[in-house]
Amino acid sequence: MPLDVKFVAEKSPCYPDLKGQVALVTGAGTGIGRGIALRLAAEGMMVAICGRRPEPLAETAELITARGGEAFARPGDVGNPEDVARLFDSIVARFGPVDALVHNAMLMKMVPFDKLTSELWEEAFATACRGAYLLSRLAVPEMKAHQRGGIVMISSVGGLRAHLPGLPYDATKGALDSMVRAMGIDLAPDGIRVNGVAPGSTLTRREITASNLRNEKVPLRRDGSPAEVGATVAFLLSHQSSYITGQVIYVDGGITAQLSLPGVWL
Repeated sequence: MPLDVKFVAEKSPCYPDLKGQVALVTGAGTGIGRGIALRLAAEGMMVAICGRRPEPLAETAELITARGGEAFARPGDVGNPEDVARLFDSIVARFGPVDALVHNAMLMKMVPFDKLTSELWEEAFATACRGAYLLSRLAVPEMKAHQRGGIVMISSVGGLRAHLPGLPYDATKGALDSMVRAMGIDLAPDGIRVNGVAPGSTLTRREITASNLRNEKVPLRRDGSPAEVGATVAFLLSHQSSYITGQVIYVDGGITAQLSLPGVWL
């Protein structure tokens, strides 16, 4: 593996313009959300994190502070308007207004269509899409007042190409992709850029090594890491991406560009 993915990480700050800004990362207790929070903290951002489970959030906050960063953790349900309002009040009291919103919280449930219940459908959309709206509704006014701000929605390759089974997860990600485009155009005159990041196969539950990253089904022959998703988010929030809005960036090792697996002709 030519690339040491541990280098593409929260330990390699690249964007000095992010230093001192306030970021909110949802679903930041584990996995991709944690990787994003660690990277933004390494860039010098003050990072507020939220999620449903207090213990993983506390672990993420401890990792940030142990590395010299500033973090604030608040458990809550992003699909609940009262929880979101309390979250923003807490962030403003601790750090000030939110400059960057990264919405990663999701319900990763995939079931066959004939086993899909209305309750599961509603819960998935409440977290992903209602949450995206509620969070943005409170973040945008301050961003408009300063004529700048960044919003990144964490999507998935499933928003473009279906998993099997893929419902309701893929449907929520497709909706988020549409929100990115619509909000990106709507908010562009106010200096607010809205983009999406769509990870592919990403190793989130084990320590990353060259051996357990290997994945022959992916064109790059390996899975991705949360740090690599975090690196893309940091870029999209920085001035280095100042002419990018309304786009979904695929961090997938080439999966969405690939028609079929190696050796399979369709």
